[in-house]
Parts: sequence; C-alpha cells; structure tokens
Amino acid sequence: MYIATVLFWIIAVILVGAALLVVTLRNIVHSALALVVVFAMASGIYLLLNAEFIAIVQILIYAGAVTILILFALMLTRTVNLSVNSNPTNRLWAAAVVICAIVGAAIVYAVSSSTHAISDAGGGMNQLPPGINNVVRIGQLLYSPTAYSYVLPFEIASLVLLVAILGAIVIGRED
Repeated sequence: MYIATVLFWIIAVILVGAALLVVTLRNIVHSALALVVVFAMASGIYLLLNAEFIAIVQILIYAGAVTILILFALMLTRTVNLSVNSNPTNRLWAAAVVICAIVGAAIVYAVSSSTHAISDAGGGMNQLPPGINNVVRIGQLLYSPTAYSYVLPFEIASLVLLVAILGAIVIGRED
C-alpha cells in the first residue's frame, strides 16, 4: 500500500466521522466546530490530489471565514439558551436516510459504469512541466501578459462581490 492511499483512508474516515458529528450533535456550536474538521479534512484530500491552491482556499475561506461567520451569527442572535438542545432533530430523518442511500447508490453506479474513468493517473496530458506547481500556473493564467489573461473576468467578479457586500450592508442596517 502506498502512503498516499493510507493517508487518504485516514483523512476520509475522519472526514466522514466529522460530517456525521455535524448533523448529529445536539449543540449547534459543537456542530460548527465539527464543520471546521470537515473543511480541514477536505483540504487534506485536495493536497493528496496535488491541488495546493484549492486546499489553501478551502482552509482560508471555508474553515476560516465561513465557520467564523456561522459562529458569529449564532452568538449574535437572540437565543435564550444556546447550550441545551440547540440543534433539534427532524422527524423526517428516515426519509433523509433513504434519499441519501439512493443518491449514494446512483453515484457509485455512475462512477463504476462511466466510460470516462481515469485509467492513466500519472501520465496524462494535463501534467504540469517540472518545476511549476499549481499555484504558479494559476498565477500565469490569471496575469500573463503574453497569453489570454483572466484579469478582466477576475476584476469583474471582485466588483460583483463588492456590490453584494454593499447591498447586504444597506439591507441590514437599521434606520
């Protein structure tokens, strides 16, 4: 067994366990903290796939910003007692289990019967040249003066996010 396979299974078991804790813990703050573990383990899987940039973004944006935002929203809302049964169970959990089993079986069937399965894991055409990692290649694609540059779409996306933040501030402020 390769070390990457062992690491994958360790990370996958921790990820699934933490994901189950997110939906089964009774205290919603503990669920949010288990969500941090889920995001960190997903980042570990991205690292095993040699997607360093996505792993870093996963940690910074999801484990950092989104989880802190969720915790701030929980702490700033006017809940009477946050520590006792703040994450009630739903009566439709049996239907959710059946739907999850059907979706999981469909995914397993689609992956096992796909004609687009990856058979050449190491020598495909999408390999980067030696000495260039994913972060360097993303930077070259974003800001290359010689090839098509994605600077304009990148800046347009940042303007859209700025407008969304300003809209949230305007909607959320009290007059």
